[in-house]
Amino acid sequence: MNTVGFIGGGALAESIIRGICGKVFAPNNIFVSEIRSERCEELSKLYGVNASTDINFLDKIDLLIVAVKPKDAEKTFAALQDKIPVSTIITYTVAGLKLANVEKFFPENKIVRIMPNVAVSVGESMTAYTLNKNAAQDGTTIKNFWSTLGRAVEVEEQLMDAVTGLSGSGSAYAFLMIDALSDGGVAAGLSRAIAIELAAQTLLGAAKMVLQSGEHPDVLRDKVTSPAGTTIEGVRVLERGAVRSSLIEAVLAATEKSKSL
Repeated sequence: MNTVGFIGGGALAESIIRGICGKVFAPNNIFVSEIRSERCEELSKLYGVNASTDINFLDKIDLLIVAVKPKDAEKTFAALQDKIPVSTIITYTVAGLKLANVEKFFPENKIVRIMPNVAVSVGESMTAYTLNKNAAQDGTTIKNFWSTLGRAVEVEEQLMDAVTGLSGSGSAYAFLMIDALSDGGVAAGLSRAIAIELAAQTLLGAAKMVLQSGEHPDVLRDKVTSPAGTTIEGVRVLERGAVRSSLIEAVLAATEKSKSL
């Protein structure tokens, strides 16, 4: 793939652009259609991409990423109908929108439902994707593209709402935890800046240990939880506060919200 286009220039689209611009695609090979002209100017100035309020680039791109709000999805795809070449891979990041609802507009196209997260902007996204039958042979291409921005995994479409509830929304849960941990550090006497750095790097390091070691998180936790030590005291307080249960319920609640969209 040499060229990519975006429909929608919001926060998620910008995160993807930031992650790929100059690394995966040259700026002049990135096209953005956004209804707000001032936003187009902003994206062009920040990244050097081709951003405008029209969709005249559709015949120039190999990959299209539709990143609009769920309430705008139907009219967006209707406006794109019969305008996208069959050779173009259509991907979309709209939470809750099933492949069948997009295929009715583009029955001959390769269509991929994508759920990245905001960490795509720093090359550490967890992206899940599911392919329609026309895109069945393009799984490697899709995986390779999103893997340049973090990690990518193919899932069955019926699991995409669960993906949305876990990794799609999960960055917000992590930000909340970093904020709360840094509050604890400040309460214990640390400066805010040092507390945030300690909290963020601690979560980053723990995540890397899980991914690189292949060990279950419980096993790794047990390795740093000494009998009658400081860590088990902290874990005891977390369990008493039902932090584990709250995180489970957060994922399930976000999953149900995705299903309702």
